This record gives sequence, structure tokens and C-alpha cells, in this order.
Amino acid sequence: MSGVLDQTERAFQKQAGVHLGNARQLGKKNVRVKRMVKKVGLGFSTPKEAVEGNYIDKKCPWTGTVSIRGRVFRAMVLATKMKRTIVVRKNYLHYVKKYNRFEKRHKNVSVHCSPCFEPKEGDIVTCGECRPLSKTIRFNVLKVQKNQIFGTARKQFRLF
Repeated sequence: MSGVLDQTERAFQKQAGVHLGNARQLGKKNVRVKRMVKKVGLGFSTPKEAVEGNYIDKKCPWTGTVSIRGRVFRAMVLATKMKRTIVVRKNYLHYVKKYNRFEKRHKNVSVHCSPCFEPKEGDIVTCGECRPLSKTIRFNVLKVQKNQIFGTARKQFRLF
């Protein structure tokens, strides 16, 4: 890992709880920058990029201050056009009592995606609930499985 943190914002970005001003290491070269990484639990392993990377994301469940609790679901990625946010399609079945059958329904959900993942359209992601991160984002990506669908991923109804 390089000694330089990814600075993409106008304000200096640093991890909470990591002191960067160690006087003994100021003149030394090849000094490894301290990095705070935690486990999210629920059987999800920490990605290699989260441990070895040098990105700063306060909304990342491994390197930030966000905890995962509540609902966990799998969905398909629809769009990755926003910065650190993806739109996923959450498919489910709704029971209609009158006809004693199920109907297909879906919701599009905005999900925060940490820089340690690089999902593409059609990939299957596992998302976990966290505190509200913005007006519409209440979930965080925990795992990415590569695309098994050929062609367009839109309007594909698959239960996972």
C-alpha cells in the first residue's frame, strides 16, 4: 500500500480514529499509513481491497462509521452512474388472496457502494440495512457476484 491516501475532495479526507501526525515517521520513507478496518459480522468477509486499499469512505461498512443491522437482501444492479451509489432492482412476489396466486413486483432501491467494489450492470449484489446515509439511501453493498445474464439486465425477474 502506498503512503498516500486517496484525496478526491476539496477538504482533507481521513479516517475517524486514525492519528496521521506521528512525529517519529515524518522524515522516514516507505512508511505504511495506518488504516482502520473492522468486521461487519453476519458471515460477510472483509474484502481484500478494504484492507489493502487507500480509499477514504466514511459510509463504508468496513472502513467507515456505519454498522449493518436489520434487513439483508439480494438484488440486481441496474445503474452505476452516480458516485459511490448504485441503483438495484429488488424483485419479490406479492400474494393476491382473491385468485390464490402470486404476482411479480419490483422496487428500485438506491444503495451505497463502497470503493472496494466495482459492480457492473446485471451483477447480483447482497445489500444490508444501515442508518440513513442520505435522503434515499438506507442500504450498503456487502457482496458482489458477477453477471450470469447475457444481454440486457433490465426487466429481468429473478428471485435469488
